[in-house]
Amino acid sequence: MSSGSPAISRASQALSIARPNPKTVLIAGGAGFLGSSLCEHYLENSDRVICLDNLSTGRFTNIHHLLPHKNFKLVTHDVTQPYSPPGPIDLIYNMACPASPPKYQIDPIHTFKTNVFGACHLLDLARKKGARILQASTSEVYGDPLVSPQREDYHGNVNIQGPRSCYDEGKRAAETLFHDYHAQFGVEVKIARIFNTYGPRMDPGDGRVVSNFIVQALRGDEITVNGDGSQTRSFCYLDDLIDGLVKLMHSPADLVQPVNIGNPGEFTVLELAKIVLDMTGSSSTLSFRDLPQDDPRQRRPDISTAKTLLGWSPQCDLAGGLSRTIPYFAAELSKINAVTASAGQ
Repeated sequence: MSSGSPAISRASQALSIARPNPKTVLIAGGAGFLGSSLCEHYLENSDRVICLDNLSTGRFTNIHHLLPHKNFKLVTHDVTQPYSPPGPIDLIYNMACPASPPKYQIDPIHTFKTNVFGACHLLDLARKKGARILQASTSEVYGDPLVSPQREDYHGNVNIQGPRSCYDEGKRAAETLFHDYHAQFGVEVKIARIFNTYGPRMDPGDGRVVSNFIVQALRGDEITVNGDGSQTRSFCYLDDLIDGLVKLMHSPADLVQPVNIGNPGEFTVLELAKIVLDMTGSSSTLSFRDLPQDDPRQRRPDISTAKTLLGWSPQCDLAGGLSRTIPYFAAELSKINAVTASAGQ
């Protein structure tokens, strides 16, 4: 899987002719940061891909280079409504939902519907087609955790009426639906609890901490740190995360329990800001703001389950991932600046 490649390689396209019995993979949220990389992965492995996305936060630029590929189909659709294409579907990834607090808080009711109705509709489709389905859940199901690192058997500390609840509780409800569809109907389900992920294809206006800090540093703006910056996060590079999701999707059918997918390396937000400043060579200063309500104080995955049952662990450290991500954002900002300059002429 190549997260930043401009097009599917000719060698990969040639494989689609030679490989027998390719799978049909539906990726809801397929134009997103993670979903578009999953689309590439399966196209490179000669499978057919249906990219389902309403393009509310997914970016057309993430998948435009895939449109000429004979095995790729883009369907503009909102998962809050049922979707049932003709023909077989073997695998379904439910990646559909904004993951950035500023994005999912714009319309909290639609965010909750995306999580719950989207899960129901895709689970119904999986049941109808006999497909295996993976839910992109989140470390947010642990809320503001009282234990660290967080294991999958920790039930969390979530505020059900806070500004983040639409996302946190929506993902928790989706996990319940996945569990119940498996128990009641025998649907083959996988649940990945994704921790903070970053890398190329993130929207410069995404609003998450890594993208915020890099963009602010490259622009020479103040680095806005919530609280005193002592809260911790664990940052997983895109390629590692995609590798974990694919390994989970193709794991034995009896692995139906949630699995943490993330990098256990733990950094304070202030440490991240200083690393970004150093790596960009920026002269930006730090600006401290009030800590948002329900902002988790500590976030670190216990990945023992992924190591033991999937043979997976992240290979890219924070410095290595940032060294690949910063040039991407620099290029994106250059494009934005060029368009702005052109419009001003």
